[in-house]
Amino acid sequence: MKITVEAIVMAPLETVWKAWTTPADIMAWNAASDDWHTTASTVDLRPGGIFSSRMEAKDGSFGFDFAGTYTRIVPLRLIEAQFGDRMMSVAFAQTGDGVKVVEIFDAEETNPAEMQRMGWQSILDRFKAHVESKAQ
Repeated sequence: MKITVEAIVMAPLETVWKAWTTPADIMAWNAASDDWHTTASTVDLRPGGIFSSRMEAKDGSFGFDFAGTYTRIVPLRLIEAQFGDRMMSVAFAQTGDGVKVVEIFDAEETNPAEMQRMGWQSILDRFKAHVESKAQ
């Protein structure tokens, strides 16, 4: 099953792209809620390059690594990656309203699809807020 989340980000395309692909920015926005944070991030933005983020509960009770391999990069337009046996794509498109970011990913089988969609949408919403605050 594929799940899609999207947002319109009010910032220049280059700013949006940079915030998605820069470890320091990723650490600032990559969490589904305020009680989580990303403590480390690496990006090797090329086909075959590895990405990883260490996500942890702020109270130290739990953490996990989210990592994968980039499979296709079209600068300022598209990032495709594989993580485990799942795939994701992130498309960036300049519109009259801002940059439309559309993320499509394979659902995992442990949690309900709606719960996954809500979590990924929350992360994307935090990304939007982070980028828009930087663009002002």
